[in-house]
Amino acid sequence: MSATISSINYCPVKSVSFQTIEKSQIKKDVGIIGDRIFAFAKDLDLEQAKLFEKSPDERKGKWNKVLTLKNSPALNKYNFIFKEEKLTLTLKDQEILSIDINQLSEREALSNKIIELENSLKEPIVLMKNEELPFFDTSISNKVDFVNSVSLLNIQSINDFQKKIVKKVEISRFRGNICIDGVKPWEEQEWVGKIVKINNVSFKVEKKIPRCVAINLKPQTDDNSLNLLQALKKTYNHFDMGIYLSALDDGKIEVGNKIETN
Repeated sequence: MSATISSINYCPVKSVSFQTIEKSQIKKDVGIIGDRIFAFAKDLDLEQAKLFEKSPDERKGKWNKVLTLKNSPALNKYNFIFKEEKLTLTLKDQEILSIDINQLSEREALSNKIIELENSLKEPIVLMKNEELPFFDTSISNKVDFVNSVSLLNIQSINDFQKKIVKKVEISRFRGNICIDGVKPWEEQEWVGKIVKINNVSFKVEKKIPRCVAINLKPQTDDNSLNLLQALKKTYNHFDMGIYLSALDDGKIEVGNKIETN
């Protein structure tokens, strides 16, 4: 049985959003168009946030200045939907606020709304946007500070995990861009260093994905009572789930496409 794409997902706002789509444009050296093109800076003033937004060099060593589920787990209750230049904040699928992302005043209003909703968050919070240099902090070697990437999950690896720990494990906890089915559990880890092709788009498999405490959060809640990170280590003696890909071509992928490896 050959591997096929079962779902495609992307996060318009780094770490704190999740959207499922049927197909996606892929850009060489970037990945899924629209993925992580927004991020919220914290503890940076407007001028500092602008520098972080525009310059990869300014991002080095400063990723703790970005809101993530790791440092702000309360945000997991919310979602951000991006469509037609509108960014919409939702809670339990109910719209809270929708803004025109090209209007700085509306971006500021969204930041203020988040602070109003979650008093654990403090000013300043600044919504940043960069479509050409998305907000990725994936390291693939000691020589690379970050690289734009596409994350791939094998559904059968997650199924194997939940069977072994006898707990339900939602796939969305791992926030994979591409979810595949049709291969053995953990077979994807053997692809590291290889080239995979999806619908004539080639990707290099860079590394396994080491997980953090964000996977402990139950989707759409701030419930972190299930320690999946600890369970991964106890069950398999590693913290990995999924693999990172880097895009070598422009092109398009969609649900149902086959994954070829060589």
